[in-house]
Amino acid sequence: MQPKQRRTMRDQLDTTFAQLTNLKTLQPPVKGWLRAIREALGMSGKQLGKRLEVSQPRIVQMEKDELSGALTLKTLRQAAEALDCVFVYAVVPRTRLEDTMRQQARKVATIQLSRTSHTMLLEDQKVSSEEQQKMLEEKAEDLMRNPPHDFWSE
Repeated sequence: MQPKQRRTMRDQLDTTFAQLTNLKTLQPPVKGWLRAIREALGMSGKQLGKRLEVSQPRIVQMEKDELSGALTLKTLRQAAEALDCVFVYAVVPRTRLEDTMRQQARKVATIQLSRTSHTMLLEDQKVSSEEQQKMLEEKAEDLMRNPPHDFWSE
């Protein structure tokens, strides 16, 4: 994929994620979503089991597995359907994808420029801190436009 296409994709995803900002702070109920919704509806484990064509003990296990993170997405989706709910799955970045890229670009640029600065210092060609900052920003912008294959390697 071309860098310009990646940039467009990041912009589109950032727009989508902006609508999901509230999800970052959303905490599941203490008993888990399945049990909380089931109980709020006044549905027994046996009744939910019948809807899912599983036993009541399986419902208890599913609710425990949800809390531990062991329940599969497929099973969560099926349980949500049985509860007349929509299953929503998302990986929501903490910051904009563009900001994540920029932060990594600055990190890589700093590493690359530190090597150059050391060589220049040995040759008595020290650059002012203002000039260093300008070079860092230019290098970071260049890395944003054309990230190397090892951009995310540490």
